[in-house]
Amino acid sequence: MRDPSVSRNSAGRLSPIRRTADLRRLRDEQFDVLVVGGGVTGAGAAVDAASRGLKVALVEARDFAAGTSSRSSKLIHGGLRYLEQLELHLVHEALTERGLLATRLAPHLVRPVPILVPLPSANIARRAWQRGYYGLGVAAYDVFAGVFGPGRGMPLHRHLTRDGARHLFPSLRADKIAGAIRYFDGQVDDARLVVNLGRTAASLGAAVVTSARVTGFVREARQVVGVRVRDLEAPGAEPSRGGKPMPNHMNEFEVRAKTVVAATGVWSDDMSQMLRDVGLRPGMKVRASKGVHLVVPRSAITGEAGLILRTATSVLFVIPWGGHWIIGTTDTDWQLDRSHPAASARDIRYLLDQVNTVLDRPLTTDDIEGVYAGLRPLLSGEADSTSKLSREHAVVEPMLGLLMVAGGKYTTYRVMAADVIDRAVRRLGGPAQPSRTDQLPLLGADGYAAAWRDRHDLARRHGVTAGVVEHLLERYGTMTMHLLAMMSADPQLAAPLAGAPEYLAAEVAYAALAEGALHLDDVLTRRTRISIETTHRGTESAEHAAQIMGDALGWDATVRQKEVEHYLARVTAERQSQTMPDDATADAARIGVPDVRGLAADRRVELLEIDL
Repeated sequence: MRDPSVSRNSAGRLSPIRRTADLRRLRDEQFDVLVVGGGVTGAGAAVDAASRGLKVALVEARDFAAGTSSRSSKLIHGGLRYLEQLELHLVHEALTERGLLATRLAPHLVRPVPILVPLPSANIARRAWQRGYYGLGVAAYDVFAGVFGPGRGMPLHRHLTRDGARHLFPSLRADKIAGAIRYFDGQVDDARLVVNLGRTAASLGAAVVTSARVTGFVREARQVVGVRVRDLEAPGAEPSRGGKPMPNHMNEFEVRAKTVVAATGVWSDDMSQMLRDVGLRPGMKVRASKGVHLVVPRSAITGEAGLILRTATSVLFVIPWGGHWIIGTTDTDWQLDRSHPAASARDIRYLLDQVNTVLDRPLTTDDIEGVYAGLRPLLSGEADSTSKLSREHAVVEPMLGLLMVAGGKYTTYRVMAADVIDRAVRRLGGPAQPSRTDQLPLLGADGYAAAWRDRHDLARRHGVTAGVVEHLLERYGTMTMHLLAMMSADPQLAAPLAGAPEYLAAEVAYAALAEGALHLDDVLTRRTRISIETTHRGTESAEHAAQIMGDALGWDATVRQKEVEHYLARVTAERQSQTMPDDATADAARIGVPDVRGLAADRRVELLEIDL
């Protein structure tokens, strides 16, 4: 539990000094719950457990949301297609969570986005059937969300004629549609939500450490009582030629816990393999499905709403994203490198072909600013195709002291977290402590509505434009005040970032000093989305960002150069992989660059702590 004399925001600062203190806690203390995995489910589980008053730790091998949780379609949604599959409980559950996030838990990060369901042109009878069929589905969507409930957080749907649809989305081909239905879902910066969850867990007293890889379980008899962890930022943790940290037992230590929760997504089977010597049967199998997304400039498509399109195998979204559009996704089995799944030329061509069926000006590869690929963890049987695998989740206890949670959807992370911590609480005994995360605003949410209402006054008081304040409020909520204070103290931090003028230098410094960012890639890929929102993919921002991070984290010239060189090599490898014809060749091109974790050996020990 946090010291009541310390504010939530201060207690949730993931600064370099906080990391050192939390590493010490990992070595010295025994925890009620130790969460392995810093994606949305793991971070959500840490928040849930800490909010119940449990002693909690979270470790993550790379960065928050470094895997699946930063590579989604950026939607908080119920899933219209699940209505067709009659998975009504999933739709209701997800829409309930959407309402909570948009109105109470994270209104600064989740906001409504309009989406059109185009109705294909056909004869009169078929047009009437299609409008009735899709209209019934969208109406059911609204009903499940609570038509007039105060917590729905989204406007109701509306039917549009062909002219009405093209007025809202002029780039739609008139000969391909007979009209449309407009509905609303939630949009989120997925990586920022996970960082926010990690900080919220820290504000509640959890020890939160990234760049801490679990290398095995600690057992007593047939019970798991902790894990072995390797600190990848410690001196001597340099990657080997193959990209994996070389063994250094001084950097490896045991973390003791009464219950270990593995929320490792597509790496769940790896956790099971760590106990193969006792014949562990995990009780579930997780398959990885690759989803690829394209990012194109807003000028490439004219429209004021998103699109949802049916394809032969799945659905395709075209979603407005600030000054850009996100187009995705694919849904294909993936059995290659899970840390850095690669998008191939075939994936890119598939997405362009699908979206171009309804656009009046076809997109080409020249329009593409960014590409990203992620892996969905799906519960499966041996022979299921990924498009039919369940989006439900499961919690299993394959061995005493070890709980595993996998499957599910980004939108329902809080339900998954509550389910697994309910199991942990029952194991721990004592009085029942129900989850209360449905009532717990994340950091930055408290007072957000008032801050947004007064944003013009806030801008005048700090001598910045209203646009700057709006940008910060939609990314940091009421923690915007901290960034504005940094900019007032150091005017250089108020300058735009080189190569990405929509972001401020202060955001890079804040990421390093308060949001747990340890490497240049963390900032350019997840704390900001520069790596997918610029045609140079962050290469023109790398030097400036490394300078700011270096000042905050005490990097010398050698470390700065290594960070920039690694980032540039990563971008080059990704670009090359996206020209390859298939998964195998794309994967081979991408894995040529090792993970950046472990490049801290030359970092100065002294760290300058700056009050925020």
